[in-house]
Parts: sequence; C-alpha cells; structure tokens
Amino acid sequence: MKNIRNFCVIAHIDHGKSTLSDRLLEITKTVAMRDMVAQTLDNMDLERERGITIKSHAIQLYYTRPNGETFTLNLIDTPGHVDFSYEVSRSIAACEGALLLVDATQGIQAQTISNLYLAIEHNLEIIPVLNKIDMPNAMIDEVTDQIIDLVGIPKSDILLASGKTGEGMDKILEAIVEFIPPPKGDPNAPLQALIFDSVFNSFRGVIAYFRIFNGTIHKGEKVRFVNTGGEYNADEVGILQMDQVPKPELSAGNVGYIITGIKESKEIKVGDTITTAANPTQEIVKGFEDVKPMVFAGIYPIDNDDFEDLRDSLEKLQLNDASLVFEPETSIALGFGFRCGFLGMLHLEIIQERLSREFNQEVITTVPNVSYRAFTKREGLMVINTPNDLPDPTLVDYIQEPYIHAQVITKPEYIGAIMNLCLEKRGMLMHQNYLTPTRVELSFDLPLAEIVFDFYDRLKSISRGYASFDYAPKDYRISELVKLDIRLNGEPVDALSSLVHKDKAEAFGRKICAKLKDLIPKQQFVIAIQASIGAKIIARETISAMRKDVTAKCYGGDISRKRKLLEKQKEGKKKMRQIGSVEVPQKTFLEVLKLD
Repeated sequence: MKNIRNFCVIAHIDHGKSTLSDRLLEITKTVAMRDMVAQTLDNMDLERERGITIKSHAIQLYYTRPNGETFTLNLIDTPGHVDFSYEVSRSIAACEGALLLVDATQGIQAQTISNLYLAIEHNLEIIPVLNKIDMPNAMIDEVTDQIIDLVGIPKSDILLASGKTGEGMDKILEAIVEFIPPPKGDPNAPLQALIFDSVFNSFRGVIAYFRIFNGTIHKGEKVRFVNTGGEYNADEVGILQMDQVPKPELSAGNVGYIITGIKESKEIKVGDTITTAANPTQEIVKGFEDVKPMVFAGIYPIDNDDFEDLRDSLEKLQLNDASLVFEPETSIALGFGFRCGFLGMLHLEIIQERLSREFNQEVITTVPNVSYRAFTKREGLMVINTPNDLPDPTLVDYIQEPYIHAQVITKPEYIGAIMNLCLEKRGMLMHQNYLTPTRVELSFDLPLAEIVFDFYDRLKSISRGYASFDYAPKDYRISELVKLDIRLNGEPVDALSSLVHKDKAEAFGRKICAKLKDLIPKQQFVIAIQASIGAKIIARETISAMRKDVTAKCYGGDISRKRKLLEKQKEGKKKMRQIGSVEVPQKTFLEVLKLD
C-alpha cells in the first residue's frame, strides 16, 4: 500500500485538465502512442465536440522513479463546469490528494476556488500546478502570486508545466509520489469500499467503480451493497486502465471495478458501501451528500408509446450520472412524461443530447423552473416543482423562492456592466474584494430562477469571456411570484405555464406571445394567443385566419351577392373556431424554450 497514490485533477473549465492527463498517460506509457488522441479520457463524442469534460474518469498509471521504485497511481480526471461540481465531489471523496491546475494565461477563476475549498474540506494534499506556460501570453509571475495568496504556500512548491508540450511532467509525477500520502487502511479488516461511479453495459449489466478503504475483495466471493441490502456474487473484479483489466483480488487503497451481473439499475446506488456477506463491516463509508437539483423541467416522449423506453433510458443515464433525479408526471398537452431535476442549464442540455445520441430518444422539454415553497392557510408548507402545483392564490399566505450566493471573478473594467446585470436580475451586491490590482471578486445574493435562463451567457458576453462564475445554494426568501398561463383561444397550454416574479410577468408574457405568433401555423380560423395571470389578460397576439377569396367568381353584378357570400364564409369561420382545436407543433415547444 505504501506504493499506491490516489489523486484527482481539479481546475476551472478550459484550464487544460484533459490535456495534462493525456501527457501523464503518455509519459507513464499507459496508452500506446498509436492509440493516443486528444482528450483520451473523454470518451463521449459530446465531450470531444464541446471540448469539456462531463464525466469523471478513473485510470491506473504506473510510474517508476529514477531509483527503480515503481508506484501505482490512480488518477481521476474531473469536470470543470459549475453544473458538474457533483462529479468533482465524488472524485474527491475517493482520493488523498489533488493537482490544483491554474491556467497561466487566465489566472485563478471562480470554479478553481470552490473546487479548492471542497478538496480542503476533505483534507486532501494540494499540489498547485501552473499550466500552459508555453503560451506567449502566459502571466507566470502574476498568476504565481495569486496562487500564493490563495493557497498560502512558498513559491518553490508551485510546479510549472505545459500539458501541450509535456514540459514539467516529470516534476509533477515526483511531487505526486513525494507529497500525496499513501492510502491508509487494513487489508485484513472487513471489506469497506465506496462506489463513486457506475455505468451500464448492455451485455454485462451494471459495472460499479469503487475505492477500497479497508479489507480485500476476491473474485467469486459474495458481496453485499449496504444501502440497498442486495447480495450478489462478484463475477469479476479488476482495475481501470484504458480497458478494464480483471484481477483475482483487490485490497485496501485500490480503485477498481466490480461486475455482479445486476441488470436493474436501481439496485446499485452511487455513494453506497460494498462489503462481504460473510464478514460485513459495521460502519458505512461517509462519502458525499445527496445531490440537490437546482433546475426542474418536464421531459416527455414525442410519441406517448415510447414512455417505457424513456423510463429505461433515464434509469441507465442515472447510473452514469447520479446527479439526475426524475419522477413520473402527466400533462394535458403532452401526455405521460417525467419531472426531472438538474444541476443547471448545461446539465439539462447535456442530458437531452445524451438521450438523443445514446438511446435514440427524441424528447420535448418543458419550460425549466426552480423549486419554490408555498405556505397555505390549510395545508401549511407545500413544495412547488411545477407551475401547476401552485394552489389557488386566495389560499396562499406567501411564497418563498430559493436564493444563491454567487461569486464572480472579473477584470475591474467590467464591474459596472456586471453590477447592472445582477441588479436587473433582482440581485444584491454583498461585497467586493480585489484579489490583485487586475482581478476583482464580486459576491451577490441572487434568486436562483433569474440565473436559470441566460445569466451565464450574458455574463460571458458583457465581460468578453473574462468573468468566471460560481454559485452555491443559500436560503429561501419571501417573494411576489405569480403563475403565468399561456392560452390559445381561451384554452390554457399547461406545458407553457411558468412561475415568474410579478414585476417581470408582463414583459415575459409579451415575449412568449410574440414568439408563438411567429411559430404557430395559420389555421382556417382566427387564433388568439393570450398571457394571463389568473383571470387577468396581460398580453395578447392574434393569428389571422387563412383567407379564401369566395367572391372571386363574382365579376360585376350586384354587391348584395358578394355580401351574401362573405356573410356565409364568416358564419363558417365562427363555427370552425368553436369546434376547431389549435395543434401546437412539437418544434414550437422547443423554439419557445429558447427565449432570448
């Protein structure tokens, strides 16, 4: 065990984690040169296309020191985007040390700080690495000072490296061996292993990835999953390299995988403890807390017959992404579907994309919203996840909405524009702190609902990409919220309902009505599109009917003949409007959700 090191790589998005991991794989000869590709560990097409890491990836490397001593290094590459911070927390729970990567061209960003605090909470040994030093615009001295201020370590402990050229990799490997402590644990104690990830394989069932804290696991022995209580045979155990490598046994300190032939995804939970059935452990591993979804949206199959397929797809996705939560719901307009909870808008987008690519499920997503609390005279506290859950306004005492503590790091010249954006989003500036003369940290309290749609994109555009953003849930506060209904010819469309702040309801309603006017195809009758709060109509657009020129055959002659034909047409249109229903195309739902 003294020659094992477990570590993860943490950094802000786009600071070069995947490239650095590639170089480590190359130098330790874990991957043959002919198999090397950019972002080797990012095995999803989606990750390569967007250039971001979505999933944590574990891999085992072997490093031989100049004196001939060989070490086993278990590396877990983590995502950097704020929406995937749950992946980071799971990786950190399975490690003893972390490489804190900072881009020499961008300096310390918001996510760097929050991931660092997460690692410090778990008592991880931190090794700061300054990456991209080969870039012509690298600010090595300036960013080194920022790291010293943040971590409080001597300058000599900061490693300089370039993931692109491979410079400084040998020093990083030496530092991992030197400074990260070997795992503690007793190979002879009862088995105690933490599941930190799992994937579904259509041939072999669920494959769970675990980290062993105590004990030894042997191939073929009976194991127990403590939380779910299931007992299974360990058909195969092994280590994670580019492929899974079977081993007869794994002992304390190791990271590996287990295949038990489980086909039902709900029988394995990420965060569960594995132990042996013959000699079970008495204490479970305290890994990481339950995930708290921030954004809710309904996901519905385009064809209602695909409902069960969609359920299977979501269960398999949940194995691979434990931060996804869902429960069944029904909608008048869309039929049967699921109410899903996500960590943010990027997470929602990625799930939608993965359902389409990996499971061939084309879905409709309703307007995303957050979870509110309503206090009623009759029932007390009610949790409101969809606008349709909101009770009659006459019964509600007050509604609370969730607030977040947001942290923005930017250049001083963008402070004014960022403050305006946050005030427009009903935020309050809590404090302002200059990290260096050219970097300032702004802290705001903001309603979560306001950052769900376009906050991140607008922040990036007004700061020309220089502002970084991170947030954490804070508390619930009383707010004046109203339910905004969209009606077509007087009929409410529940898929387009939303809960909005009273002051913004009118502008939001006008925007949706104007967009629907462009998107809904013309019918033979007039369509009225209305936005309403209760019985009060606050915005309206009208789609005129398709006209047939019924007077075309009348050339010359008496005007009463034409009038008679027009009156007859008018009666027909009126009757048609009473019995005709407005079909909203699926494309329209998707387009309306992309509100600017």
